[in-house]
Amino acid sequence: MPAARQRFLPYAALLGAIATLCVGTSLAKGLFPLVGAQGTSAYRVGFAALILVLVWRPWNHPIARADLGRIALYGAVMGLLNLSFYMAIRTIPLGLAVAIEFTGPLVVSVASSRKLIHFVWIGLAVVGLALLLPIDPGAQRLDPVGVSFACVAAVMWALYIILGKRTGHLHAGRSVALGMVTAALIVVPIGFASAGTALFQPKLIALGLVAAVLSSAIPYSLEMIALRAIPKRTFGVMLSLEPAAGALAGLVILHERLVLTQWLAIAAIVAASAGAILTTPPETGIEDAP
Repeated sequence: MPAARQRFLPYAALLGAIATLCVGTSLAKGLFPLVGAQGTSAYRVGFAALILVLVWRPWNHPIARADLGRIALYGAVMGLLNLSFYMAIRTIPLGLAVAIEFTGPLVVSVASSRKLIHFVWIGLAVVGLALLLPIDPGAQRLDPVGVSFACVAAVMWALYIILGKRTGHLHAGRSVALGMVTAALIVVPIGFASAGTALFQPKLIALGLVAAVLSSAIPYSLEMIALRAIPKRTFGVMLSLEPAAGALAGLVILHERLVLTQWLAIAAIVAASAGAILTTPPETGIEDAP
């Protein structure tokens, strides 16, 4: 029994990471009326940078100048990814934003392959995106600005994966910490310009810290535990459940109701992501976002 429990623990950790990320993001959206999406993103990225720097202490390990340039670019994309995603969920449901965002790593996953089956997955993802069009009379029309920001997040996630591979020879924790510091240098000033001194209210700081811990620190830590024991391909397939988890979190916490066609859209994109991972060489598989 202990052996079975030990084998199950990494999978429980990954499911916990997905759940806390979606819950944390849902709670963060509750801050939007108070400090806006930009201010909330500043909380998340700023606190995440602080936590990661304290944990990994990257200043204790010298890094080559060329690698610092790679990390800076990687961090800039990380910051824009976080900001554009929060700008997206400001006006469109969480689950749909995650589903659109997932098309970025999906394209990266199949871009280097020429297998016929991969065109099936791309086609399935396109069907999923088409189902998000207002063809169902019961569906609320999606805000085009929010959808555009979700598409920007998809591009940023694709770039995040590509640039992350260029820092793959560096220590993961330290490179992510330095990347998040770069992200904070971009996002925090934007948040301050938008929300102003409201960001310094003690109550809002506490809420922002909780949202940052739930949406960044805890998921990242749990994923590190999961990655040590779960095959990367299995990890990616399970991670593909994130759009559905986001939709459920949005329903339960934010009362964001989706119509049948929107649930089918999420299901199609989840299936396309999982299928792409299962039929793509591991070195080009979908990776997690920060």
